[in-house]
Amino acid sequence: MAALHAGGSTSASGDGEAPPPPTAGRRRGGWITTPFIIASVAGLTLAAGGWMNNLIVFLIQEFNIKSINAAQISTVVFGCSNFFPVLAAILADSFLGCFSVIWISSLISLLGLILLVLTVTVDGLRPPDCETGSSFCANPSRIQYAILFAALALVSMGLGGTRFTLTTIGANQFNRLKHQTTYFNLYFFTLYFSSFISATGIVYVEDNLSWVWGYGICIAGNMMGLAMFLAGSRFYYRDKPQGSPFMSLARVVVACIRKRNAGVSSESANYYYGDADGVKGAGEEAPTKSFRILNRAALKTEGDVLPNGSISKPWKLCTVQQVEDLKSLIRILPLWSSSILLSTPIGIQGSLTVLQALTTNRHLSHHFQIPAGSMTVFTLISTAVSLTLFDHFLWPMWKRVAGKNPTSLQQIGVGHVFNITSMAVSAIVESKRRAAATSHHLQGGLMSILWLVPQMIGVAYYLSTAVVDFVRRVTEWLPDDIDDGRVDNVYWLLVVIGVFNFGYYLVCSWLYKYKNVHHQSVSES
Repeated sequence: MAALHAGGSTSASGDGEAPPPPTAGRRRGGWITTPFIIASVAGLTLAAGGWMNNLIVFLIQEFNIKSINAAQISTVVFGCSNFFPVLAAILADSFLGCFSVIWISSLISLLGLILLVLTVTVDGLRPPDCETGSSFCANPSRIQYAILFAALALVSMGLGGTRFTLTTIGANQFNRLKHQTTYFNLYFFTLYFSSFISATGIVYVEDNLSWVWGYGICIAGNMMGLAMFLAGSRFYYRDKPQGSPFMSLARVVVACIRKRNAGVSSESANYYYGDADGVKGAGEEAPTKSFRILNRAALKTEGDVLPNGSISKPWKLCTVQQVEDLKSLIRILPLWSSSILLSTPIGIQGSLTVLQALTTNRHLSHHFQIPAGSMTVFTLISTAVSLTLFDHFLWPMWKRVAGKNPTSLQQIGVGHVFNITSMAVSAIVESKRRAAATSHHLQGGLMSILWLVPQMIGVAYYLSTAVVDFVRRVTEWLPDDIDDGRVDNVYWLLVVIGVFNFGYYLVCSWLYKYKNVHHQSVSES
């Protein structure tokens, strides 16, 4: 993907390949591009955070959507914003390049924000306000829903198209790993600082001034980001599209299907390695025996290779390396699948936390209360604190006790344990919140919003939506008024899911480690 190309352009020594020679008397790339890209990151992040952090509150207040339904819509939108980067990477790698994907995506998100502003300025584009003193609220019409969903689709597509391509194009302006590392530090500082500003300042404006002003600031941020990015266009070093890794993997599958009747050869000379002469080189390995059926994709048959050693039909013959890349992906799929259920409870927690915040005492003083949409600020803070504790306390202590640093698989396992603990804390906190609301017969209760701080949030939103919908169908734990439900039971259910998923992860990690050791021993023999 495009995000992989930033790191893939460096060599083992860290110097990598230099940018192209000067064009029209000017060398492209380098630090001159950084102010333009970083300003773009700041503007686009402000714009995205402004509408995303407060989306659930917006749907409830402006479109009269029931709380759980609003959380479900928000979850789907967040899922789309995490899925679109994959499509953007394919477009950038295979067809358009990062530069075109970024400015087009920024323009798409701007159009979406304009639609959102129209929904809060034009009365006919949203349902009328709820009657004062009445529980009756008019539902949005089909046209109003269509415009709302069109706006959310556009802003999600725009966010997804810029999220990682900006990272890639910025890193590709440098030919040394040291400079790339410095850029990444500056990029992530800008990203988190802008996220903090949007989750506090813009959300506060939306809650206390108006949605028009809040979304207006988002439009200004998006326009600034797009303008600054285009202003630096003459300085950028632009990679030419070289094909997406996804296309390479797809070629292996198609070639294997087309040669399904061919036998699998045990002779390494019968396979294509991508060399000019089409034979196995000194530093190249023969196809492995695992998933042997895929070896057919690299099996040479009549007419597959041209006289100059190149492939005549790319969708009928692949290199051995491409086949082995797909095998590596298949081996890691079980581990990857465990991350879905790891993130699913976090996605549910993220939505429910906002709903819980709306029913708590959010006042820090008589004149100031924390916006429910600003809960993500505590996530940013807890992430920074957690990373510091892991790097400077937990992992060094692990090394002192175990005598060696924890492996990546072990670190992920620790993450599973913390995730389960987070769900348990959420269940206990919700029990306390519900008890406070029930005992005082108040919608807001007397429980402080700060009790919700220990919870964390994450991704895997699509499956989160399915889980919430299932719980609503078979239980009464998630009514429109969560004070009448049992959200704490939902969290305990997530604890159970997390425990089972942790066991599944342990099995997958053991099998992955065993297969790698077995594969290495076979290769050496």
